[in-house]
Amino acid sequence: MGTCSTQAYGEAWYWDKRYAHESGPFDWYQKYSSLAPLINLYIPRSHRHHRILVVGCGNSAFSEGMVDDGYAEVVNIDISTVVTEAMQKKYSNRPQLIYMKMDVRDMSAFQTCSFDAVIDKGTLDSLLCGNNSQQNAFKMLKEVWRVLKDKGVYILVTYGAPIYRLHLLRDSCSWTIKLHVIEKLLLGESSEHPKWELTNPLPLDDDESSVGTLLGKNPDVHYIYICTKDDSLKAGLKPEVAVGSGTGT
Repeated sequence: MGTCSTQAYGEAWYWDKRYAHESGPFDWYQKYSSLAPLINLYIPRSHRHHRILVVGCGNSAFSEGMVDDGYAEVVNIDISTVVTEAMQKKYSNRPQLIYMKMDVRDMSAFQTCSFDAVIDKGTLDSLLCGNNSQQNAFKMLKEVWRVLKDKGVYILVTYGAPIYRLHLLRDSCSWTIKLHVIEKLLLGESSEHPKWELTNPLPLDDDESSVGTLLGKNPDVHYIYICTKDDSLKAGLKPEVAVGSGTGT
């Protein structure tokens, strides 16, 4: 999903229909193997009891990759009954993988502060394509923020450049934000010498101009926003944008 091609991306019926006719696994944007160094950086595998939520999981093999890589509990939600039932059946022998039918805009089945990390590849983008996009995006982000523990991370993988995403993220909740980028690759491609080092955050400033200057016009990249929940920012303080040194939080 590079741009909005349908307003139905936020609707359950669209995904039920799509997944009823889609047999093999499909990963939006990037596979786990490509993003693993960054996931490992911000969700250290050494913390054995990390509880991770993947929103809008679809039939992706991403969560399977995480469990194969040593993560002990990955909860997956999707708005489609068709795909969640199919994934429950597929992974019935993998207790580390949990699949639930749920709308990311209302995750009231989950307790507040119950996850260490939330991973999103394309779900916020889908809502931004639909009707009432800003309202739905805010609902989603507030729910993501609620279910995260303090200092938990929301990892957003998106085609949205800072000019389109930073204000939305900053206005929704109190986050500390870092930005990484990864090159878009065609199916089966691998980048021997990536132009951008995945685990090094890019400098961010208030008007987003620094990233545009660094990357140039229309860069062929996916943007990865590392949003750390920070309760201390709620007391009337402005959300921070971290320049960062590449160390995990």
